[in-house]
Amino acid sequence: MSTHRPNGSLYTSIQNSIATIEFGHPASNSFVIDLLDRLTKELHKISENKDVAVIILKSEGEKAFCAGASFDELVAVSTPEEGHRFFSGFANVINAMRTCKKPIIGRIQGKSVGGGVGLIAACDYVYAVEAAAIKLSEITIGIAPLVIAPAVERKIGKSGLAELAFAPTEWKNAYWAKEKGLFSKVFETISEMDKELGFFSQKLASYNINALEEMKNVLWEGTAHWDTLLIERAKRTGKLALSPYTKAALEKFKK
Repeated sequence: MSTHRPNGSLYTSIQNSIATIEFGHPASNSFVIDLLDRLTKELHKISENKDVAVIILKSEGEKAFCAGASFDELVAVSTPEEGHRFFSGFANVINAMRTCKKPIIGRIQGKSVGGGVGLIAACDYVYAVEAAAIKLSEITIGIAPLVIAPAVERKIGKSGLAELAFAPTEWKNAYWAKEKGLFSKVFETISEMDKELGFFSQKLASYNINALEEMKNVLWEGTAHWDTLLIERAKRTGKLALSPYTKAALEKFKK
């Protein structure tokens, strides 16, 4: 079932040392600023929970995993400060995922666009279904995926990032994403994915929690500067969002 709440929903359940964080929004599981803030705080909280060894990040429903940032809030941006605040939401979530002490497993049941692809890239291991195509559509409206670029590049390299960013209307399928290293496993159906994800997460959670944390630290070496880099990228993206090109493009989409 999907939420009907305009600010979205966020639920966490903890069982057998596994924390499952589930987010949702009526607009294809997109993120309003409030929901991004709540997810950031939840990740920080779970990071310090000694009873948790592994996190599963998932979204509601059986269709889209995440449609990125809220279109309605993007349209409403009218000042550089508002733009900076708006795009800092994903910057804060990605940094919270990066610094979280627990390995984060992404469970991707459908398509992802823009910031949704950034969330996937910030996961440490990713289970997906064949229907989980991805796209970075930002350039079509005059902005660029600057905030999520470091996370995406870290997983699929500059060439893969270029393939996505400069072909903003083209969907890349799940096997392309797996070949590039964004997805770890791809399954035909959601039920098959969930069955295997259950086995995998239980096994992973049974290992030495300190070893899991140390391994995660190694995976994210060299990214400490993201605390400032992603926020600076948010400021640059916010300025692009105020350009005449972007305002005109957003008006077309509204119609």
